Amino acid sequence: MRRKDREMNREFGIKVIDKSEYGVLSMVDEGKPYGIPLSIVRDGDTLYFHSAMDGRKVKLFEKNPNVSVTFVGETKIPELFSNDELNEIVQDESQAGLLASKVFTTEFESAVVVGKVKQVNDEEEKIKALRLICEKYTPTKMDYFPVAIKAGLKRTNIYSIEIEVITAKRKKFDANGQELKWGRTE
Repeated sequence: MRRKDREMNREFGIKVIDKSEYGVLSMVDEGKPYGIPLSIVRDGDTLYFHSAMDGRKVKLFEKNPNVSVTFVGETKIPELFSNDELNEIVQDESQAGLLASKVFTTEFESAVVVGKVKQVNDEEEKIKALRLICEKYTPTKMDYFPVAIKAGLKRTNIYSIEIEVITAKRKKFDANGQELKWGRTE
């Protein structure tokens, strides 16, 4: 990671994964990159997602199981200066760097996982994975889960990715407008 000052620890990366709405799964297709957004859930050091039983990614998994998954957590544009302060900054060339570093920027948090994708064939693990996915994305509908499983389990592939490597990164400012660097949380 080039910006070591923004690197965060594994636990931070896990939190980003858990609160992300989706992850972008990246693969290689005949030497060319291919990425697809997916609804992904984590259980320990394992990521799970569901899929149709055929398609481009299914074929790619058979050729090369090595993948990465990118997760983006919270993002926002910082509002560190009033308009009056910004007007003062633009009058002083020595302060112009603040525009790039603290005005025209984004606070963000992200995590990238590297691992190998594998199809889940054990029925109990498939149901567990689907339950976890549904609890994350449709928690108010879980009363209907048993019926949905009966109808859809045979038509759905489940895949897992064991987390081999996880890297996490963040850019965030504190209440005084100073960037929280080197893993500083507040």
